[in-house]
Amino acid sequence: MATYFRQVPNFGYINRAKDGKNLSDYTIVKNLFKRAKLRDDIFQNLAFFEKYQIIGDNRPDNVAHEVYGDETLDWIVLLSNNILDVKTEWPMTQRTFDKYVLDKYDDYNTLYNGIKYWKTTEIRDSNGTIIIPGGLIVDEKFSLQYYDNGEYLEARNFAVPVTNYDYEIELEEKKRNIYILKPIYLSVVFD
Repeated sequence: MATYFRQVPNFGYINRAKDGKNLSDYTIVKNLFKRAKLRDDIFQNLAFFEKYQIIGDNRPDNVAHEVYGDETLDWIVLLSNNILDVKTEWPMTQRTFDKYVLDKYDDYNTLYNGIKYWKTTEIRDSNGTIIIPGGLIVDEKFSLQYYDNGEYLEARNFAVPVTNYDYEIELEEKKRNIYILKPIYLSVVFD
């Protein structure tokens, strides 16, 4: 992040300390209210980015070192994904995740056996046409009536439970898929 803060502009802040003799005394500080942003023409063009999957407990600086050879470019990794809060928008370490889910669900039984919701499994007719796609959130007793080759059919018990643990894992796994600015475009961002 050191290179990031070099890019943040300075401004004169009124010195309200006891040693400030009058209101015209200023202290030069970094303007932390300014936030870097990728130009819209870069941010909206997928050709500037490549997909990347965060492995294990990698932090933004680890990813920056792996991709750019410089861990101080972690701010580029975060900026490319519009991540403002690393604590909530970046995948947790395994230890942090385990503590988080146990605190949230109180005990192992609620965590591993408690059902968050039910989702469908894919159903196709005899021609291979999808009648209902997999992954739709439904009620436990959801059923479906449909015609197949002139025959009236009913599908029951095709919703599968998603436990609290599975739900939390899904949320964390989504955070692992990010976009990385291709290294050849770094100079465009620096300019």
